[in-house]
Amino acid sequence: MITRGLECAAMLELPRDYNAAVDLVGRNAGRGAKVAYVDDGGTCTYAELAARVDRAANALLAMDLRREDRIGIAMLDSADWVALFLGAIKVGIVPVAMNTLLTPKDYEYQLRDSRSRALFVSEPLLKSFEGIKCPDLQRVVTHSAFKELLSQAKPKAQAAPTTRDDICFWLYSSGSTGAPKGTVHLHSHLIATAELYARPILGIRESDVVFSAAKLFFAYGLGNALTFPMAVGATTVLMAERPTPDAVFKRLVEKRPTIFYAVPTLYAALLASSSFPEKSKLGLRMCTSAGEALPEGLGKRWTERTGVEILDGIGSTEMLHIFISNRPGEVRYGTTGKPVPGYEVRLVDDHGNVIAKPGELGELQISGPTSAIMYWNQRERTKNTFQGPWTRSGDKYSFDSEGYYTYGGRSDDMLKVSGIYVSPVEVEAALITHDAVLEAAVVGAEDEQKLVKPKAFVVLKPGQSPSEGLKGALQQHVKDKLAPYKYPRWIEFMTELPKTATGKIQRFKLRA
Repeated sequence: MITRGLECAAMLELPRDYNAAVDLVGRNAGRGAKVAYVDDGGTCTYAELAARVDRAANALLAMDLRREDRIGIAMLDSADWVALFLGAIKVGIVPVAMNTLLTPKDYEYQLRDSRSRALFVSEPLLKSFEGIKCPDLQRVVTHSAFKELLSQAKPKAQAAPTTRDDICFWLYSSGSTGAPKGTVHLHSHLIATAELYARPILGIRESDVVFSAAKLFFAYGLGNALTFPMAVGATTVLMAERPTPDAVFKRLVEKRPTIFYAVPTLYAALLASSSFPEKSKLGLRMCTSAGEALPEGLGKRWTERTGVEILDGIGSTEMLHIFISNRPGEVRYGTTGKPVPGYEVRLVDDHGNVIAKPGELGELQISGPTSAIMYWNQRERTKNTFQGPWTRSGDKYSFDSEGYYTYGGRSDDMLKVSGIYVSPVEVEAALITHDAVLEAAVVGAEDEQKLVKPKAFVVLKPGQSPSEGLKGALQQHVKDKLAPYKYPRWIEFMTELPKTATGKIQRFKLRA
């Protein structure tokens, strides 16, 4: 069965001659005095942002950078990050958004792989770039130096004559299953995510104040904090520091955003914090979740605590943003919702056949206007993932008779126990309903017979202590909730789970 977003969605008819930065900035020409961004350094109006984008564009050209050159951006979230990203795009230079929590080895790999000619980096991150050797890298610019370049640059820039099908920017996959891949996106992709998801599903509007705990370098955060608010003229709160509960609560209370974007791991941490603010101190009207499936109990607890729904959805670096989502007023916790208008999805079995029967697990594949065109310099992986109009997600899903899709784990994380598929996510969801558990991750491990069985890695809530008795209690807890064969045969307690900077659990590290 192939499922389409049922809502009426006008196809995006972009002109052939098109520049994503010109579009996003130009939409706000009549909102010059309105605050576009609130970052740790203050506020930036839409008029100031437009000028900053043009100055950034001219500063790049003055560095002898030309169309289709790549530049690395390893800067903490700020209005300058936005200006640099859009300034590059305006003059046809390709920004490569870099994860700010990587190792020197990771950075060297990405800079060499992308052949970036310049790197823009925040001062606190400089140490991670010491000793890196990249033959194409000609200049390293700190955030402070970039500010100086902006002040010296000309205030008006001429846009490059790009088309909707020109390469616009790169994102590296978060590497939840191994080495990252340079994922290449076009000029037409940014606005498509706003028109297909942000407007009809999220209902974002000019009066909104948005805050994304997911950072700008993450595909999810890029839409949340740049594309979506700029598409409608909303105000965005940016935060340079890591999204700890205290840091997030400070913004939620002081800035009173109306839309909050996070990942399930953060929602769990917020709910477990003793600093959780009273409902009256929050201004939220909508929350979203992506990156991993949102457990049913977690979503329900958040709504009970705040009175606000979480719209759980699934997106990917390859598809740029969310393509299946719950809808306001129609949230069914424990599911990912229904296809977003403009996207088609299908489930395919191990033999390549399209699954038509509700309840059966299959690999999720997506067709839509925001699919990346390739992985840079990885032809075989490109062919394996991007197959004609369909993009393979690597995720297992099922759908029910009402068209709701439910996550069943990664294709390479699925376990076959006694010949039956077991979803690690299902076991994890059962474990975290226990009062002692904060987080859990489940992988396959071999027993003495070399048969694969579930093994759980558990992080306990503050005040809870590991013990053999607790292990037994957790195993029984899972047996009480799921079919008995699904319970974890082994439980290992940890202080934290290995995760990507975007909050995804790196199960490949646990398997190792």
